Amino acid sequence: MTETNLVLNKEQRRKKMLVGLAGVVGLAAVGATAYWGLYASKFVSTDNAYAAVEIAQVTPSVSGTIGEVLVTDTQAVKRGDLLVKIDPTDAKLALAQAEADLGRAIRRVKGFVANDGSLSAQIAARDADEKRAAAQLRSAEADFERARIDLQRREALAASGSVSGDELTRAQNAFASAQSNLDAAHAAAAQARANRSTALSSREANAVLIANSTEETNPEVALARARRDQAAVDLERTVVRAPVDGVVAKRQVQLGQRVQAGMPLLAIVPVQEMHVDANYKEVQLEKVRIGQPVKLHADIYGSAVTYRGTVEGFSGGSGAAFSAIPAQNATGNWIKVVQRLPVRIKLDPKELEAHPLKVGLSMHAEIDTRNSN
Repeated sequence: MTETNLVLNKEQRRKKMLVGLAGVVGLAAVGATAYWGLYASKFVSTDNAYAAVEIAQVTPSVSGTIGEVLVTDTQAVKRGDLLVKIDPTDAKLALAQAEADLGRAIRRVKGFVANDGSLSAQIAARDADEKRAAAQLRSAEADFERARIDLQRREALAASGSVSGDELTRAQNAFASAQSNLDAAHAAAAQARANRSTALSSREANAVLIANSTEETNPEVALARARRDQAAVDLERTVVRAPVDGVVAKRQVQLGQRVQAGMPLLAIVPVQEMHVDANYKEVQLEKVRIGQPVKLHADIYGSAVTYRGTVEGFSGGSGAAFSAIPAQNATGNWIKVVQRLPVRIKLDPKELEAHPLKVGLSMHAEIDTRNSN
């Protein structure tokens, strides 16, 4: 075989190899395109995902001094477990005072009821006084009229000398006395009327305090009872209990510390209610819908553990929109940045129980968008 033939054979083999390679590359490209179009494009994934939960903040409802702290950080607690005790001395004294005020209010209302009968009797007595004063006034008027007529007769006879001066003087004195008695009778009658009006007013004022109510429903008793109940509730609130199941975190309270109502004491993380906040790029969310299945992996467990979740909802705005200093895109030179929108993913409680997560752990989330109708 000549040297020229050898060269030609090599060229032919190389062309065949290149053609074969091109065919393999073409087939791979077609396969990759088909895989992407038929399957891979139906899934959207992100590593920008983290475990999260609504943390329960434990705060006291009353002020006081911490008498006992019964939990530490990382301790698992159940709903209703005792966490912290506040010294109950002040609350017990407040309750005793409120109970005393309630007893005093009940006695005061009973006094109002008793006074109603007493005031009714006083009104009857004042009615009798007024009638007696009226009778005395009529008697005084009759005496005055008789003394006036008698004086007129004596004065007429005194001019002719038929009546002595001494008799005239007695008539004048009798008239003056009758005049005084009449004035006193008028004053007594006015006083009797005033006393009756006072008694009526006192009874009306007392009746207002007990009108349309019983001893139990009287507003004064109801107010005192409400204060007693509030004091009893405040005493119960000196014992702080866990509002949910979870793990204690961020414990700030210390023995002997003086705390105010609403002051953070500690937090409880309900790890059994954990969910995932996956921050997807906005261009990935076109076909994502609520209820679609999600496959997740946690970095803490690696690919050995797979969580099955569902899309539960979308945030009302991107992370940038809710940042402390949101972007001012209407000013300066603007550069478009692809935004990320938090997607909430619900996890299976049984899987969480088998493989617990903690707040903030890194996750990988892949949403199956094949059912995007």
